[in-house]
Amino acid sequence: MATRKFGTCFFEQYAQISLSALLGSEFDCLVNRDRPDLQSTDGHSIGIEVTRAMEESKTAHLELLRDVAGITPGGHDEDLDRILEYGYSYGLGEGKYIGFKELSYWSMALPLRRIIESKVSKLGNGLYGHFDKMGLFVFSRENLHESEAQKAMDYTMFLQKYMDTRYDRLYLADVNDLFVCNLDDGLMESSRLVRYPVTQEQRKEFYLEAVQRQS
Repeated sequence: MATRKFGTCFFEQYAQISLSALLGSEFDCLVNRDRPDLQSTDGHSIGIEVTRAMEESKTAHLELLRDVAGITPGGHDEDLDRILEYGYSYGLGEGKYIGFKELSYWSMALPLRRIIESKVSKLGNGLYGHFDKMGLFVFSRENLHESEAQKAMDYTMFLQKYMDTRYDRLYLADVNDLFVCNLDDGLMESSRLVRYPVTQEQRKEFYLEAVQRQS
């Protein structure tokens, strides 16, 4: 699989940083590669495909978010100054702005069910190779309720029930939470879904480390 320059994608970096910080050192060694986006350095232990989801009803609203490229930095809003400097907004503020570097990224987002369908199909067709542990990490521009995470987890398990190659974990991330869904067979339903809250300070740390890796 072709190796991409480490640090070229803000969202993949943000995913790796948050996984490592919230779930532990198992994810420290993940590097940016292609198909899937994050891989362990040995190329077979852990693979994680990173994508994003947004409901169609929000797409028009996305175009109405103020393009910050024309705003002059140096005011009293530290977060806005960072968005202007780095071109990304995910992890900062309350969704009032969108960075100029991420507008096209979100504009091409699909609703959660459709992106899960697409990624499960691609995994089954061998597009992501074979890893000991395979995960799907989905960024959401909207805040997710636990019931929505549960439905996404159940749908993923339904789609891949009879597949030879499956995702072992589904990670659903909005700005304030990371939902970790264990898709392994034979587990009690009550133990499959765990919510990890993300504090404002953690979001800022994740953001700053991710943008610094772009340079």
